[in-house]
Amino acid sequence: MISALYAILFWVATVLLVVGLAMKIRKYARTPAPLKIPTTPAPTTRTGVVLRMFREVIFFESLFKSNKWIWLFGWAFHMGMWLVLIRHIRYFQWDVSWWVSLAQPFGTYASFAMLFGLLGLWARRFLVERIRYISNPSDHLMLALLVLIVGSGMMMRFVVHTDIIQVKAFMLGLMRLRIETLPTDPILLVHLGAVAALMIIFPISKLLHAPGVFFSPSRNQVDNPREVRHIAPWAKKLES
Repeated sequence: MISALYAILFWVATVLLVVGLAMKIRKYARTPAPLKIPTTPAPTTRTGVVLRMFREVIFFESLFKSNKWIWLFGWAFHMGMWLVLIRHIRYFQWDVSWWVSLAQPFGTYASFAMLFGLLGLWARRFLVERIRYISNPSDHLMLALLVLIVGSGMMMRFVVHTDIIQVKAFMLGLMRLRIETLPTDPILLVHLGAVAALMIIFPISKLLHAPGVFFSPSRNQVDNPREVRHIAPWAKKLES
């Protein structure tokens, strides 16, 4: 019964995540940018824009220049999250790729970086007055959900172990639209339930800054207003 319930939950969550994310990205891509507004100093070539986006996505360059403490917590969380996600790929592969195997020890302890970053980002919403003023319940609930996911995952890794062979069989079964037996460990069920909840609310949450940064005109535009007249696609249609 529990296996079927979680299987249906993850199938629904996956559909909502993929469809919702695709719709949001489509909306971002179709939103006109009528003004040339790159944040200066900005690159004057397309190659420069690519390098700028790389530094922004990997190193959080603008946040580092703005606030070192927030950068530390944010960067620790995001980089730890990527290592943990890479580590979890093994649950979706029969034969684990060499690079996934290589990331296993790093992904294990990257959870501490994730938790450190999350707690730091959450603390600033209480301790920094101007951040506390603009924080709303959804901000705290989102951070609480992420802490629950990380905390329950760490509990299973370092305190109360679960049958990961059965978990892998369950996940591989979901990919083939089959329902395999899922262990009924309470911490595992909490962890998977929280992950499914995150997948469902992701397309309508502030976490959409992940794909949204690539569509930000202040980041993805070339600083060439003197050389090239900037005309939004919708304006070109009016001219023609």
